[in-house]
Formats: sequence, structure tokens, C-alpha cells
Amino acid sequence: RHFVKGATPRAIADAHEKDLLVQGQYGVRFLTYWFDEQRSMVFCIVSFPDERVVTQVHKDTHGEVPNEIIEVDPATVEAFLGRVTDPPASGGHRGSVDSAFRAIMFTDLSDFTSTTVRLGDSAAMELLRIHNSLTREALSNFGGREVKHTGDGIMASFESVPNAARCACAIQNSFSKHNVSNPDTRMQLRIGLSVGEPVEEHGDLFGSAVQLAARICSLAQPEQILLTDAVSDHLSETDLPLLGLGTMVAKGFDSPTLVHALDWRKVMG
Repeated sequence: RHFVKGATPRAIADAHEKDLLVQGQYGVRFLTYWFDEQRSMVFCIVSFPDERVVTQVHKDTHGEVPNEIIEVDPATVEAFLGRVTDPPASGGHRGSVDSAFRAIMFTDLSDFTSTTVRLGDSAAMELLRIHNSLTREALSNFGGREVKHTGDGIMASFESVPNAARCACAIQNSFSKHNVSNPDTRMQLRIGLSVGEPVEEHGDLFGSAVQLAARICSLAQPEQILLTDAVSDHLSETDLPLLGLGTMVAKGFDSPTLVHALDWRKVMG
């Protein structure tokens, strides 16, 4: 991770091109990067044998040495951010590079353990397949990326915070329609949303954002969408109806978080 106050997309792209030109001389591979101009941060994915080497190549080519080096799993990076290589060029120009700032969503089936006991494993697994289908369809429609299945829910990431919120509304609406048609096998979902940058915590990709999304998801009532104040800030220019619920101190966090509920019924009409 680099802190690059005042840098421009063009300057960062030029620095990356310089790295690519000399990478073979140093025995490293510069795979791709993300540039968050608003927060003055660059996140690079580099394969290298030694931290001293990757610092030296940055120093020799353009002087922008990394402020922090974190070992990550490429598969996890791709799950959250969508790629571990440079975006394809178009018309002779390198593809656009996003900021790597993401919205994180957790879904959780309420009382799924008791549902399994009541219906039996086979029927419960069929409900889980329906949950997966409804959730994944909404993720596809709103640009969400499934990071992992949690057993009775899904963790996903979004480049667009408004899209994440609208996707959460669409998911709840889909479950509501399912429940009307299937009153004997109702499923009630809880959803939590947070936002963050990739390496808020050393060695843990989207650590704080993931933990907070999971915590507020666990606090949500069945059929409710909860989101953090930081998510609310990114929705200020939308017409999405939010209700402030006060503060909570999530487990593992020192500071309280202001929580909002998103009224998905008003959104979906």
C-alpha cells in the first residue's frame, strides 16, 4: 500500500508502466493496482521473493516505495476486487482502474438451525438452494460479487455502495414474494452492510469492514437491512429511505457505530 498525496491517475499509471518495464531485472511480477484518489492510496499486487527487493525496485524506478507490505491470497483478492491482473486495454489505452473501496454485504437466514430440525436435512437443504438462487440472482443484477458462502448466508462485495443497498432491497423483496407463495416454508433473511478499503488491518483483507458487516447483520431483525453510518454517507444523494437506530458497540471494536435501517418495502413499492 502506498500513500500518494496529490497523485493523479495518469501519474500512477506511468509509475506502474515503469515497474512493468524493469520487473524482470529484479525477479518480481507487478500484476495490477487500484488507485483511490479520494483517499490518496494505491494498492498494488506484486509477486516477489523478498520485501527488500520489491522496495528497491519501487525506489529505483520512480521513488514511490510502499508504506506497508501485506501478504495476501490472490484468490481472496480476486473474490473481493474482481481481478488480480490489469484490466484489458481498449483502443490502445489501458483499462480504467477503480479505487478498491468496497461495500461488504452479509446475509443470514434467521433461525435456520431450528428450520433444519423442524423440516429435516433434505427439506432444509432445498430451502438453502432457493436462498442461494434468489441471492445470487440479485447479486448478478446489481454488480455484486460473491466472496464466500457462510453456511446459511452469503458474503458479497460491491464497487458501488448504492448498488449494494439496492441489491439488499431486491433480495428481501425476492424472499418476501417467495414467502407469500410458500407460507409453510417461509424464509426470513437478515442483511448487514458496511464499507471499507482493502487493508484496514495488517494482513486481513477488508478486516474491519467484514467484521462490522457481520456484526450488524447479526443484530438485524428478520426481514431487516441494517447498515453503518459510513454506508449512509454514500447514500446521501440517493432517495433510499433510511432510519437512524442509534449507536452500537460491535464486538471487537472500540468506538460505537451509528446504525441505520433501510426500508426496503418503500423502495420496492
